[in-house]
Amino acid sequence: MMRDSIATAKTLSEALPYLQRYAGAVVVVKFGGNAMGDQDAMAEFARDIVLMRQVGLNPVVVHGGGPMINDMLTRLGIKSEFVRGKRVTDKATVEVVEMVLSGLVNKRIVQAINDQGGRAVGISGKDDDLMVAVADDPELGFVGRPVEMNVQVLRDLYKAGIIPVVAPVATGMEDNETFNVNGDTAAGAIAGALKADRLLLLTDVSGVKNKAGEVVTQLTPDEVRAMIADGTIAGGMIPKTETALQAVEEGVRAVVILDGRVSNASLLELFTDHGAGSMIRSTEPRVKPRIR
Repeated sequence: MMRDSIATAKTLSEALPYLQRYAGAVVVVKFGGNAMGDQDAMAEFARDIVLMRQVGLNPVVVHGGGPMINDMLTRLGIKSEFVRGKRVTDKATVEVVEMVLSGLVNKRIVQAINDQGGRAVGISGKDDDLMVAVADDPELGFVGRPVEMNVQVLRDLYKAGIIPVVAPVATGMEDNETFNVNGDTAAGAIAGALKADRLLLLTDVSGVKNKAGEVVTQLTPDEVRAMIADGTIAGGMIPKTETALQAVEEGVRAVVILDGRVSNASLLELFTDHGAGSMIRSTEPRVKPRIR
């Protein structure tokens, strides 16, 4: 027991430069994947977010919820059509999307954070016109692409000590118009608008892999574009890395694609030497405390 306590104290001591480095920093965390359906994994994620807030970071959580949407559509007997492998989101479907994301999923995450001693408030991209979108592809219906971001409501919340939890549902340009936005896309747009220090994209994979199948821990935007061009980055990793590139262009200091299945993945990435995924950035890392 004493050995464990010494190890814990040593870990905390080694984390000091990182705690100083991130004091006051805005960190946007995209939460999704299998962890959302696992009660223990949800509690662990919530505990990590509360710890971030406790040590002086300003976390903003953005979540997905695809499996829950699929389940609800099945239960309601709403059949989906697909175009080039993508679901067409009609009026009936987008109503279910909003119900599930802004209601069921959002409030589960809020409750999990509050249960761990944090102060969380759930909102959607519709609240205070946080996220205004247009149709990304007319054939897909109400699948949106953010074109206008109004993030002051998020600043107001985290400056008050509250952790915002955002459902990726956006308002449109027309009255009473609702769009479903991909969770990674929404997180990237929010991080870019906030000029966040970090965007953490939690996934069900270990990170960006090279041709040998090894996770690459550090990447520049040019290296990412080259890996997309030569097919090294393919499939579902393409939209994630494209989101990362867009976020970096918009002023996010670094984006990390990491395995959300790893225990305390966000803390490993932020507060340890080795990190837990693939970091995409155009500047050199800085670990020393900020000059105040």
